[in-house]
Amino acid sequence: MISVVVGIISAVKSKALEVLNRVFGYQEFRPPQGEVIDCLLNGQDVLVLMPTGGGKSLCYQIPALVMPGVAVVVSPLIALMQDQVNALKGLGIRASFINSTLSTDEYFAVKAALMSGQLDLLYVAPERLVQPATLNLLSQIPISLFAIDEAHCVSQWGHNFRVDYLQLNILRQRFPQVPRIALTATADETTRQEIVRQLDLNNEAVFVSGFDRPNIQYVITEKNKPRQQLLNFIKRNYPNSAGIIYCLSRKKVDSTAAWLASKGFLALPYHAGMDSELRKQTQDRFLNEEKVIVVATIAFGMGIDKPDVRFVAHLDLPKSIESYYQETGRAGRDGNPSTAWMAYGIQDVVLLRQLIEKSNGNEQIRHVERFKLDSMLGFCEITSCRRQALLNYFGEEAPESCGNCDACINPADTWNGTEWVRKALSCIYRTEQKFGVNHLVDVLLGRDTDKIKKFSHQQVSTYGIGIDLDESQWRSIFRQITARGYVDVNEHGALFLTEKCRDVLKGEEQIHLRRDVVEKLTSKPTVKQVELEDRDLWMALKACRKRLSELHSVPSFVVFHDSTLLDMIEIQPRNMQEFSRLSGVGQTKLEKYGAEFIEVIARQLKKEALAADFSE
Repeated sequence: MISVVVGIISAVKSKALEVLNRVFGYQEFRPPQGEVIDCLLNGQDVLVLMPTGGGKSLCYQIPALVMPGVAVVVSPLIALMQDQVNALKGLGIRASFINSTLSTDEYFAVKAALMSGQLDLLYVAPERLVQPATLNLLSQIPISLFAIDEAHCVSQWGHNFRVDYLQLNILRQRFPQVPRIALTATADETTRQEIVRQLDLNNEAVFVSGFDRPNIQYVITEKNKPRQQLLNFIKRNYPNSAGIIYCLSRKKVDSTAAWLASKGFLALPYHAGMDSELRKQTQDRFLNEEKVIVVATIAFGMGIDKPDVRFVAHLDLPKSIESYYQETGRAGRDGNPSTAWMAYGIQDVVLLRQLIEKSNGNEQIRHVERFKLDSMLGFCEITSCRRQALLNYFGEEAPESCGNCDACINPADTWNGTEWVRKALSCIYRTEQKFGVNHLVDVLLGRDTDKIKKFSHQQVSTYGIGIDLDESQWRSIFRQITARGYVDVNEHGALFLTEKCRDVLKGEEQIHLRRDVVEKLTSKPTVKQVELEDRDLWMALKACRKRLSELHSVPSFVVFHDSTLLDMIEIQPRNMQEFSRLSGVGQTKLEKYGAEFIEVIARQLKKEALAADFSE
């Protein structure tokens, strides 16, 4: 009996590899995809942490195709479900979704498909899943597995917390024999424990793939006319590329998008305050068109499967390293060189501190949020390798220097700022720890403002003692001593001293500060170099892809990624058998697109041969 069971499991695993090749067009699994799939096939719960673009979805899509029953995917991405389902259908996979966008007739059509065994994958929004009607429906059909995507949404300690996720432990109660897989790109140890606890995962296997995204260059700079800094960055590095720009407020999103549009860029706003149809149009244009830049709040980006986003920019400080990693990870999913650029200043700290203090969370949650913000500040102000610090935060070892961040490429000088830090701390104390950075800088520079007159601060001992530095240098000092914890910011934006500053004021501690530098980073090519003689074929293949994407109403990358087009140039397949060997070409795509691309390649090669004959 045991040998029979082992034989069945072995056959199912063999089928998983066959599906990977036939449906998705890949020859082998990336680590740890194979191990994750084995656990699910054996009925075990799994927690998977894998970076954006690492292939998380295959971990549940392939078991869905080899196990009996329907795989139910819990996803918060209602706006993207249609696109995700269309992409699966393009591979010949039987998939559908249930969420609030369906009409009554559409819902009953999906229900009928479920009941008659015509679906392999069903996407469901969490708030819809936990409704009694949905649970009763699912109890009437065989279910192969539950996949809980964006699982960090279950944790109040993490980012993007969604209260609907807290009810998902009902899956263990209602369907105790069905294996579950929780997936996320970002979670520290506390968040991982919370995911396991809240979802009630049973005897779970945990897979943490490497967090490193070596193709992303990390760049952080001090705010100094940030819009102009952003414009210079885009013009210098990515003037004709897709990108995402994050801002904290809706108002800033709208004004930044309009400003970039006035500079000739195809920049579109996206935030929760916009009409839902307009948000969908923005999302569709970003997915289907080239060179679109979306300026957004953090409401945008989760689940966006666009491989050629060349840059992610932050015009405001993210609230945590987890948020930063999640958002920057949307760049360079295709593995080509990309950049995570950010400009931040002390006012970002003030605003985020205010948001934390005004939040509805209890004191324990606010304490965690303060710690995460402090960690983010520390990451911004380090003078050592940013990639090393980022990976260490997630518990992963890394070399001292990555060679692909601003700290490695253009190291910042440090200087002994002890004397000036003591002046800054004294100014905070002499003005009774009630004022923000702008006023403190005015006092140190001895300015004659109405506010200084109102509070008689021209009489304090620190008035005018900072004239040996300029305003930007003082702002840098206040930013750095805040990041290092010598001062803190209250909910009104006022700086106050912490216990940590005592030794500095007593002259018992020296402080070396980083000297802010002007960016001097060299841009990298955005795609693998296409040889000059191959440029015509490259453009012909891209034109063919665009025509087919419009014909089938899918984004270009759903037809084929750039990497597959580059394989076509290198291998130049002349028949369907040769074409089937290209990476990313499964059976359905081979039958749907193969002949047309082969014809384009043959036509271009014939042109080149005629041109060569003529030149002779």
